[in-house]
Amino acid sequence: MTYSDIQKDIVHAIATEVTKQIICEIADDIFSILVDEARDTSIKEQMAIVLRYVNEEGYMMERFLGIAHVTDTKDLTLKMEIESMLVTNGLSLSKIRGQGFDGASNMSGEMNGLKTFFAPPWPNSWLRHCWYVICISNLVNKRG
Repeated sequence: MTYSDIQKDIVHAIATEVTKQIICEIADDIFSILVDEARDTSIKEQMAIVLRYVNEEGYMMERFLGIAHVTDTKDLTLKMEIESMLVTNGLSLSKIRGQGFDGASNMSGEMNGLKTFFAPPWPNSWLRHCWYVICISNLVNKRG
């Protein structure tokens, strides 16, 4: 059980089951996405996606969906990876009601940027800087 491939298989199996539970909890309801991209220590570009939704008890939940390694951080590349990750997990793009990105120009630029890909089809969705959205979420959760 100490061989690294076995440990990776165990972690992958657990991650798969946790992701299934998150998707089941969302069901066919609306949700928001929080996205951030960065380079890891080996200089590979990666993107993290967090889902925000309200569970059956009425509590706001934030759940980590996954990390995707991307070839670059251009807005179109990130858009395709977000869509791929959501569709792979059975989540409908039409259910997105909120977006949170960092302040980088490739994420939230007014004329171009990742937000422009998701804003037009879903006029009811909103866009916020990730840090702001997380702070508001913490306040809401503390109030019950």
